[in-house]
Amino acid sequence: MSEETAPYGSGAAAASSAPVRKVRTHHLREMKERGEPITMLTAYDMYTAATFDEAGIDLLLVGDSASNNVLGNETSLPITVDELIPLTRAVSRSAKRAMVVGDLPFGSYQASPEQGYLTAVRFMKEGGAHCVKLEGGAEMAPVITKCAQGGIPVMAHIGFTPQSEHALGGYRVQGRGETAERLLADARAVQEAGAFAVVMEMVPADVAAQVSAELHIPTIGIGAGNGCDGQVLVWQDAFGLRTGKMARFVKQYADLHSVLLEGAKAYKDDVKARTFPADEHSF
Repeated sequence: MSEETAPYGSGAAAASSAPVRKVRTHHLREMKERGEPITMLTAYDMYTAATFDEAGIDLLLVGDSASNNVLGNETSLPITVDELIPLTRAVSRSAKRAMVVGDLPFGSYQASPEQGYLTAVRFMKEGGAHCVKLEGGAEMAPVITKCAQGGIPVMAHIGFTPQSEHALGGYRVQGRGETAERLLADARAVQEAGAFAVVMEMVPADVAAQVSAELHIPTIGIGAGNGCDGQVLVWQDAFGLRTGKMARFVKQYADLHSVLLEGAKAYKDDVKARTFPADEHSF
């Protein structure tokens, strides 16, 4: 069995198989079929991309969350295609194994299937993305179909969709009570339209588990419980570069803010005391 076609994963089910050289959409389907969880993190630059890739993360999302995690905006809405494409290119150049997902920003695909397709083409050609992600359920089915028919793999995003926060009334859990059936309908619609996977954000765990059981495409959860086929987090949240109050669904695995703060203070103190640069740092 070749490296390209071998089942992907490091678990017992794939222990005897050759490792995959590059994660593809069919590897993700196989992981879902085996019950092997899929891992996904955001990445916006070469060093995080290379590090997360080395760690074995399956998917790297160059998210529109770069707007408020890299560019200093309050929300994800202001970021543009022209701002996201260089970040996508940096990640795609640096990841050897992980699939790179380019996130289509607000206003770049909602007008028509043709607009969505042309934006996605830019992410593939100029950014080197392996696929794209867009927000929305049944209403976005024509855009998903247009892209899929044009050879562009699409990851859908349902539940709470940050680009629609004003229409949704803020950051609120979606799919509770009577709206659960609408979420299920959106999940079925994006699958039928040709999406290869779907992100579910801020969805009740039981509803997300029901969607995951029903769909044959993988589901990636963020604030959607442990019944999804995979999980995604924004890396600055997960590893403590961002400080302050975190969403309930965030688990912090490191405290990079404290590490960087202490390092910056030590550097400042050395320079102020003229102990850096020392003789060994000079020519």
